[in-house]
Amino acid sequence: MLYKHHQQKLLRWIALFLVGTFLQLLFYIPTPVLSQNSNSCSNITAPLTSEEQTYARAAWQYFVKNYQPATGFTNSTGGYPSGTLWDMGNYLMALNAARWLNLTDQADFDARLNKFLTTLNSLRLFEDALPNKVYNAATAQMVDYGNNPLERGIGWSALDVGRILAAFDVIRTCHPQYNDWLKGIVAKWQVARSLKDGQLYGATVLPDGKTLLVQEGRLGYEEYGARGYQLWGFSAPKAIAFEPFKLVEINGVQIPVDTRDFQSTNANNYIVSESYILEGIEFGLQGELADFAARVLDVQKRRFDTTGQLTAVTEDNIDQAPYFLYNTVYANGANWATITDANQSYPQFRSISTKAAFGWHYLFPNNAYAQKVFDAVKDLRSPDDGGYYAGIYEESKQPNKALTGNTNGLILEILYYKAKGNRPLIASGSASVSTGKLSENASAATPSNQPNSTTAKTPIATPADTSKPTEVAVAPIPPVDSPKPSSNLELDRPLSVIERRYAEAAWRYFQANYHSKSGLIDDRSDFKGATLWGLGDYLAALHAARSLDIITPKEFDQRTRHLLAALTKLSLFAGELPSRGYNTRSLQPIDYGGNPILEGNGWSALDLGRLLAALYNLKTCHPQYTAAVDKIVLDWSYLRVVREGILSSATVTKDQDGRSLTRVNPETRLGYEEYAARAFQLWGFNVDRSAVGGEYQTASVEGVKVPVQRHRTDTNSKVNQYTVSNPFLLYAVEFGLDPKMRSLFEPIFQAQAERYRRTGILTASATTLIDRKPYTIHSSITGQGESWVALGDDGQPVPKGRLVSTAVAFAYHALLPENKYSQQLLQGTTDLYNPLTGFYEGFYETTGKTAVGFTSSTNSMVLQSLLYKVTNRQPLIRPTTTMKSPWWQEVTKGNSGRGLPNTATQQTKLISDSFGSYWVSNSKNTH
Repeated sequence: MLYKHHQQKLLRWIALFLVGTFLQLLFYIPTPVLSQNSNSCSNITAPLTSEEQTYARAAWQYFVKNYQPATGFTNSTGGYPSGTLWDMGNYLMALNAARWLNLTDQADFDARLNKFLTTLNSLRLFEDALPNKVYNAATAQMVDYGNNPLERGIGWSALDVGRILAAFDVIRTCHPQYNDWLKGIVAKWQVARSLKDGQLYGATVLPDGKTLLVQEGRLGYEEYGARGYQLWGFSAPKAIAFEPFKLVEINGVQIPVDTRDFQSTNANNYIVSESYILEGIEFGLQGELADFAARVLDVQKRRFDTTGQLTAVTEDNIDQAPYFLYNTVYANGANWATITDANQSYPQFRSISTKAAFGWHYLFPNNAYAQKVFDAVKDLRSPDDGGYYAGIYEESKQPNKALTGNTNGLILEILYYKAKGNRPLIASGSASVSTGKLSENASAATPSNQPNSTTAKTPIATPADTSKPTEVAVAPIPPVDSPKPSSNLELDRPLSVIERRYAEAAWRYFQANYHSKSGLIDDRSDFKGATLWGLGDYLAALHAARSLDIITPKEFDQRTRHLLAALTKLSLFAGELPSRGYNTRSLQPIDYGGNPILEGNGWSALDLGRLLAALYNLKTCHPQYTAAVDKIVLDWSYLRVVREGILSSATVTKDQDGRSLTRVNPETRLGYEEYAARAFQLWGFNVDRSAVGGEYQTASVEGVKVPVQRHRTDTNSKVNQYTVSNPFLLYAVEFGLDPKMRSLFEPIFQAQAERYRRTGILTASATTLIDRKPYTIHSSITGQGESWVALGDDGQPVPKGRLVSTAVAFAYHALLPENKYSQQLLQGTTDLYNPLTGFYEGFYETTGKTAVGFTSSTNSMVLQSLLYKVTNRQPLIRPTTTMKSPWWQEVTKGNSGRGLPNTATQQTKLISDSFGSYWVSNSKNTH
């Protein structure tokens, strides 16, 4: 009886399926269509050179010779009539490229695509759900990887589905008449069956005939595949995030590696070039992904530098058994592994990949190594006009004569990308960027390398905190007047070619970490948060980049208006001042662990000073923004941040009943307090007791009396028991060295130079950020009573943690260009940059290895230092030419109820003497 019930149920299911199929055929019968080319896909802005046209024609010939007219498919490898969905995606991308590169005419394109889609739409699906992993290209039958026909099939690949979905998107965008046809095909597939728990799942058939769903994808291809799904409205948030991964050092480069390896999951966690190349040419490289890609290229260069072996590794067919190998940067615990899918090693067949060399060259056209490896393969064509060979064996130096649709299809895609002016092929790619962060950082990183990170213990982020917040779109303030005459800095000379390269590299940070909706910049590349200090860094970098002509007036104006608008949207702590940190997407207040705190967590007078200095200089050097700037600062209340001539900051603590308690205490951080005070003086505030002056406690370091803390009776705070270079350098570059600041600045530099003379260890002591615990390192001159100790934010020593700071090296050389030690410092750090994401924080003293971390503070300082060099070493903060702005008008009115200055007079002025130009306090009563 039970059997009969199931039999009847089965018969009903079959009947329904047949009826549904008939209705689908009845109402959806695709008819041949002709493409229209009135869209951006035909916009060739960088036409191929004659040599590049030769490359393109050779690659297209592969598809001409391997075309199967009965199905419209092409062979995955030369003469072998088999193909996966990935191979089909390659062909569609190649076909689209061939059309716009005029390798085929419109009639041929339409004939090929119509035949292809007709066959694709009629394919038998695995379990009537999704395409089988592989088909016979000549007959369209389901087969196994040996091209043997199978009635049932062998399962599906979610990654391959993602690949063809990306290709479908390109086709429907560039040839919109095919959109309905493609939508019908995708609707016919049960795509949702390949998604589970936010991840991609393939299907495989077990020996007992059962179907097993298995998670597919590792770092690189997993994100790429998920992006294809996303283009068609299928979400796989876990797949598109980078986690789980770790950083593995290979040839001196920290390479991101998926932690799910072969030993634990029976799947390879290989790192290869192709996934990053595909991301770059189709979706565009941004944020962490751009950093990862640059590292993967750099490590291959480092291998060449070390061994002399040109390296361009990725997966490829080969022309002998085992016929397909993964040439990797890293796989399953081994560097430079060459393996099969079953993790069998074949190092003797490692090869220089043609497609990888093409990809890196056109993604990084100015990279000398990418050019070198490209030159090695650019003419590696089959003499019988069959396309490009897959590569060159490293060991034998002989060509790997495998001819494949993958190699030749990717070459065509790459050349089309070049012809479009290096614009990603998928227009929506910019919106599909992973929100993943470096491992472990989400819970314990501080959002910026500015001083207030020491004020409170870092809360641990909960899983809920890592979800993507609602992204707020901020409209820039309305256009301002045309640029007005100002006291903008006059350049004494133009940047040298090398200096310009450094400036452009530093500006890359602000391109890679810009939030186009909110207008904000992340304080650090691995943390979606900003402080006022970091936003001050950004504004200073904007001014420097414009002054150095690194960005256009249009970009400067657009970014400046966007930032000013965002500042008006930031919620104020207690209705007074901006909070200590904000999420750069949602603009919500956050703590230093990234956790949302709706009511905020206090304010930092030091951060406020940094932003006030940058806003003041914006008004002075670009007066057209004066009204917008003054509107922002007049919304704030200064009643509690300036008290009795002292700068104070607010913190929030919880009592035993869970109540939030606000505490306001004087700022005492050495160097930072003095810097912030000078900034407040620009706006007329009397902060003499925080400004540089009075007596300072010192400690003997390398025989030099180094300042430790100001002698004061107004507080017993023990905050900042370390001395670093950062604030003194920022002060010197922006305000110049007045006699009192010079008396602090010089011994700090002298102690570091003396240590180098004594030990040979380059020393550039600073607060820097890195990508691993404890995330913030204070490489002190003196700290906690010891010399040359590295400290975490918790005050605990970090053995072997000392860094040589890039920012410090650039700034010292700008300020002291003739000093031999500052010259040594600069030589040690000038090449510590990633061409896509900016300058690294520095390198470790003990090992010389690069400290992985990118921040607005370091890259802003590099730009400001370069600007200082070419302005005849004048302070970057310039004096105002008018005291009639809205700010000073409100100050003149008095009784504002918001703690504005008592008089409409700046409390500091710029003077010049035999020591140079510098800002000094108007009052002589500084303590």
